[in-house]
Amino acid sequence: MKLPTTIFLLFSLILCVKSQNWLRDSARFVKEAGQGAGDMWRAYRDMREANYKNSDKYFHARGNYDAARRGPGGAWAARVISDGREFFQGGSSGRGVEDSRADQFANRWGRSGKDPNHFRPAGLPSKY
Repeated sequence: MKLPTTIFLLFSLILCVKSQNWLRDSARFVKEAGQGAGDMWRAYRDMREANYKNSDKYFHARGNYDAARRGPGGAWAARVISDGREFFQGGSSGRGVEDSRADQFANRWGRSGKDPNHFRPAGLPSKY
């Protein structure tokens, strides 16, 4: 074989191997994102069920924390869901910009791997 043909075949083989890793990594990312979205939904459902005063920051942090522990896909899902919620909620919650900032702070806290119990209000049932 001529050198250019050999280089071309070697390059093609390398790309093929890389693409297999890319496919596996992409599938893992999608799986993590789905699981992270489930974690976010569970935290939201628990927040609604608990209906406990001043507990929303805890549930924000917990949902983001659980999702981010899944891996990069989970962290991505948590960021997209949290940012989307705050964007679409806008000022419609009646709590204003400061509450939205505090929610985002709790979201980032949880995604960074810090303990969500930092925001846990006293008296919240241990079930949560």
